[in-house]
Amino acid sequence: MIRTITGRLRQRLPLPARRAARAVLLAWGWLTADLRERPGLVVVGAQRAGTTTLFRLLSDHPQLSRPSVSKGTGYFDDGYRHGARWYRAHFPLRRPGRWRQIAFECSGYYLFHPLAAERIARDLPGCRVVVLVRDPVARAYSAHRHELARGFETLSFSEAVGKEQERTSGLTELLAADPTSVSYAHRHFAYLQRGEYAAQVRRFVDAVGADNVFVVDADELFADPVAVYVGLQERLGLAVHRPEHVGRWNERPGAPLPASLVATLRAHFDPHDAELAELLGHLPSWRKESA
Repeated sequence: MIRTITGRLRQRLPLPARRAARAVLLAWGWLTADLRERPGLVVVGAQRAGTTTLFRLLSDHPQLSRPSVSKGTGYFDDGYRHGARWYRAHFPLRRPGRWRQIAFECSGYYLFHPLAAERIARDLPGCRVVVLVRDPVARAYSAHRHELARGFETLSFSEAVGKEQERTSGLTELLAADPTSVSYAHRHFAYLQRGEYAAQVRRFVDAVGADNVFVVDADELFADPVAVYVGLQERLGLAVHRPEHVGRWNERPGAPLPASLVATLRAHFDPHDAELAELLGHLPSWRKESA
């Protein structure tokens, strides 16, 4: 019911009214937090790797329940200061007995944030984590278009990746050392670093255990969404729910990159993709084409 109400509000109300409605819903959630579901499934990213598509698919699964207001809370990255009660306020009330569902949320930043994995492990013991990985060159270019469209970026893509090290130097260490810190540049300008998946996946494996980490190749999901989604449900132990339609929601197509720039970026990702392949036990899809 709450999901239906919030959907209608988003469609019909102006922005100030939507913000007020969101505040009311979260205030009610805060008051009833002890009666609300604790998530048992978290999609942690990567950004621009199909998190919105997977969120829509999971939202329609009869065994799962999404956050009441938006697809994610941002709690385990920049919102951790709000506390556990604030987090629980975002999720549906627990259903009794056989009607009970598994709550979940999706984030594009948890995978990259240096403290998110240990926070999830500590606050959501036994939680299953889904990681989406995508061709890191395509992901970086898509992320840049996304940041441009949202007004967070002003540089061209080639300028942005050229200055990435300068713009983000030391920020991962700062966030790890000071749990209260946040970083605009770390969140918005780490185009290449976010595609260095192996270290990020390993951080989650170390925190929550290999049996609780489920990696999905987003390029395979885009190519054959129903089959890949069904496979993920089976791995998660969910009853299979076949969607009638799968779109590529939140997609931002762009002009092709120069071949020379693609080659340079591909070389940058060579060691990271090799390490990812070792973790997965097979080549990621974007490397199979060139193997």
